[in-house]
Amino acid sequence: MSKVIKPAQAVSNNHTERQYLIDAFTKQDTWRMFRIMSEFVNGFEELSDLPPAVTIFGSARTKPGDADYELARNIAYRLAGDGFAIITGGGPGIMEAANKGAMAAGGISVGLNIELPHEQRPNQYQTVPLNFRYFFIRNVMFVKYAVAFVILPGGFGTLYEFFESLTLIQTKKIKPFPVALVNREHWQGLMDWMNKQLMEEGFISPGDTDLFHIADTIDEVAAIVKTGVCQKYPDAEKCNVASVSLEEKEQGQQAP
Repeated sequence: MSKVIKPAQAVSNNHTERQYLIDAFTKQDTWRMFRIMSEFVNGFEELSDLPPAVTIFGSARTKPGDADYELARNIAYRLAGDGFAIITGGGPGIMEAANKGAMAAGGISVGLNIELPHEQRPNQYQTVPLNFRYFFIRNVMFVKYAVAFVILPGGFGTLYEFFESLTLIQTKKIKPFPVALVNREHWQGLMDWMNKQLMEEGFISPGDTDLFHIADTIDEVAAIVKTGVCQKYPDAEKCNVASVSLEEKEQGQQAP
């Protein structure tokens, strides 16, 4: 006896199937290429005039008030104050914190939002919001306009961005730029595994772990980013900028 699918169940199944964009490609879907092209064109047009930018990654689940949230907010404030545009994935958590810090500094706060079935909701701290359906187009925008990546603790998406950046640098598909992992305690286990499992077994080369840096403080992150922009733009004014953190500014505002 064939199984009867109720209307509500059919709608749910159809919605679920639409989420799997790569699986959805068929020869009847060649027109989808125009949607892909339009996302590329829109991204290039909106971001082509950005000043040197720093892309900040981290968990969408980090809550306001958490140490990593406040650290991301302060890092973004510091870098935006130095004249860098701040790029995030546009969602909650670390992304929201970074956009919030950039906006508080009066900087350019870019959110590359992605359509997801859960977790992703655009935050309100974006001066340049863009929407994407396809991850691979969004990832191009993250990399193309960045002089550095700053990566705070996060899950699969954060790890994906981290390893993608290393792969692109290692294979010389992009020019090297600084990749800063923030919070040594969080990342140390991964670093130990990379050195013991990957390095010792010959899956990566000895110099590959020099493709990224680990930082704990705002000053360390700023120094790593500054090194990157000075390498790419040696005459930039940003090579000689003295900055103030959000915490220092707030303390200054409260002083008599």
